[in-house]
Amino acid sequence: MTDVTKENERLLALWQEYAPRYDRDAGRLEKMLLDDGRAWVAGQAKGEVLEVAIGTGLNLEFYPAGVSLTGLDLSPAMLDQARDRAAALGREIELREGQAHAMPFADDSFDTVVCTLGLCSVPDERPVIAEMYRVLRPGGRLLLLDHVGSHHRLVFWWQRMLEKNMLRQCGDYQTRRPLPLVQQAGFVIEHQERRKLGVVERVTARKPAA
Repeated sequence: MTDVTKENERLLALWQEYAPRYDRDAGRLEKMLLDDGRAWVAGQAKGEVLEVAIGTGLNLEFYPAGVSLTGLDLSPAMLDQARDRAAALGREIELREGQAHAMPFADDSFDTVVCTLGLCSVPDERPVIAEMYRVLRPGGRLLLLDHVGSHHRLVFWWQRMLEKNMLRQCGDYQTRRPLPLVQQAGFVIEHQERRKLGVVERVTARKPAA
């Protein structure tokens, strides 16, 4: 079993160092894989919104006007960049440093939870999904965009090989498939689709109303 707190200490050191290069490196990957994914996920957000693993704030420009934004991330260096991006966009946001498996928010705090390219890089996605469920209000929506393990055998084999190196570099899993865990946590899946040979997944799910 993964020691989440210990692994997060390792990841924090990695992300603090990597933060200045993240936007440049992520841009190359996103051109190949995400298409309009960030606009798709952020554009559906409503009400009081929490973005988990907000990173440098690459989703900020795509949120609708009028939503109330809170961002959570492990890395202060990433949050500093998100803060600068929000200021440049004229977007108000509360940014919080914290661990996704133990979020510093009360139960039923948000109408929408967003996570893009985040479940692939936490030590254990199961407690993070449970926390997403906890902080959502009944009837609230979970919006996910991530790279996942492909259903194509050859692509999955390549992801397994890549994963060994990526885990050492930045704790990034290539072969996770979070959808069953989202369902097991109690969410009702409203939309799910795979793209790019099954490597990219978009999910919309709802916490059942009380």
